[in-house]
Amino acid sequence: MAWIMALVVGTVLVTGVGTTLLVHRTSAADAERQLVVVGDTVTSHPRVEALLLRYPGVTVRIGSFGVFTLAALGPGNRLGQSAPAALRGLTVSRSPAAGSPVTGAVGSTAYMVAVPNLSARQRAAVARLLGPDTRAVLVATRPVPPPTEHLGYFLLVALGAVAVAGAATYGLVNRYSRPLRTAVQVTRRLAEGELGARMPVTVHDLPETATLATAINDMGDRLAGAREQQRRFLLSVSHDLRTPLTSIRGYADALAEGATDDVPGAVSVIAGEARRLERLVGDLLDLARLDARRLAVHPGPVDLAEVVRQAVAGARPQAEGSGLTVSDVVAAGPVPVVTDGDRLRQVLANLLENALKFARRTVVVGARHDGTHLTVWVDDDGPGIAPEDLPRVFEPHFTSDRAHRAVPATGLGLAIVAELAAALGGGVRAESPLAPDGGTRMVLWLPADFPPSPPAAPRSSRAGRSSRALQD
Repeated sequence: MAWIMALVVGTVLVTGVGTTLLVHRTSAADAERQLVVVGDTVTSHPRVEALLLRYPGVTVRIGSFGVFTLAALGPGNRLGQSAPAALRGLTVSRSPAAGSPVTGAVGSTAYMVAVPNLSARQRAAVARLLGPDTRAVLVATRPVPPPTEHLGYFLLVALGAVAVAGAATYGLVNRYSRPLRTAVQVTRRLAEGELGARMPVTVHDLPETATLATAINDMGDRLAGAREQQRRFLLSVSHDLRTPLTSIRGYADALAEGATDDVPGAVSVIAGEARRLERLVGDLLDLARLDARRLAVHPGPVDLAEVVRQAVAGARPQAEGSGLTVSDVVAAGPVPVVTDGDRLRQVLANLLENALKFARRTVVVGARHDGTHLTVWVDDDGPGIAPEDLPRVFEPHFTSDRAHRAVPATGLGLAIVAELAAALGGGVRAESPLAPDGGTRMVLWLPADFPPSPPAAPRSSRAGRSSRALQD
């Protein structure tokens, strides 16, 4: 605010000085014009003769127009001692002629030098008095108000202008700076972990500050949502880690103490729970690598139909154990494509695992190759995805229930699918519902001829996908 006030004061001073000088010059010009107008009359006035008879240096005031004196104009257009005191010794700019007076200003005095209309007798008298090298001229003067005459008025106006400008500046600065100060305070509170801090938004706010407040509040909402997702994720991961560890420890203790006769069964349970732990840790590592853009992709010749059939065969025991059926609709012969087979199998495994969690009776996997792209889809006849969940289901750690489940999910499987699809040069989306009673289709599309040395895939843009599937 200080520099704004300094600018205002400087502007007022410069304007005031300039205005004062302009007014002074205008006043002098007005005085010169008035002297010329009056001088045209005075030069032929009978008083001029009286002036000559009482010469030298006699002055006559005519009304309020000024003082008139008959003076001598010597060589070099220099006024003599008979001129008014302010003009004695002044050299006029040019020699005046009849009907062409010379005007100017000296300090606070405006003057006019004109040639009077003299008779032959008067010119002879002037010659005797002034000498042959001088001329008789009529000199008129009129005071010009000095620049400081209205200084008090100027100062009063300037102080009023500065006061008004100061009040307006304070109001504007406060209106703009107050939201900024509030924004700084709110963002600092958010940075310190107070995620409930928000900026107030009113109808009287400026559009810019309202936009800033809305953006900060949205950031706070997202941070609060991210913290809640993190909390739910930690709870889910801790549960998924604790459950197999509890089983492993229980069966291991039973084996160590000889408390069970079914040693092969106990070993099978321990091995199964260990694989479950390995899968969870692998998912966490894969997601971390994808976030860091460090996951290796090795494209090569792959039979798409065979990969689909293998994925379905691998998921069939889990499906049969849950009373579900899983099948595929792919070409009988090979479908050659160029992609990373291992990563494609990982994507299909995650999609199948997700579908089996929510299916009521069946899961169907299909694939096709149209020459430039390959498309793989996984259908389930589950309850479908809620519309409010579609925009977020591929986000890491996001979970949403399509059916009642006793154990919360970690929300990793489909997040990994989305990241792997982007790393392979493609994408993934969800379509739901497929029927009046629900159903969900997960659709994966990839280039059919992935380059041997792919460029670094950008971080998957979830905002660019038209829809998303429910995470496991």
